[in-house]
Amino acid sequence: MKKRKTMLDYCKTILKAVSFDKRLFKKEYRKALKWLSIDEGRELKYWLRREYVRANQGSLKQQEERYFSNLSI
Repeated sequence: MKKRKTMLDYCKTILKAVSFDKRLFKKEYRKALKWLSIDEGRELKYWLRREYVRANQGSLKQQEERYFSNLSI
């Protein structure tokens, strides 16, 4: 049987697809937070940090600023 995709999975897919454009990424992230429950929003935030901050290493502070500046996390 096929596993059903949750809204959280859908949001992750969208964010991966738009990660090339910072403005669009922020827009989709904010939209995702409106759709998701508080717990799912928290899980999405942790997922983003794992995927886009720690995966790219370098200076973590610079990476956080790059992806999370001006985002209401």
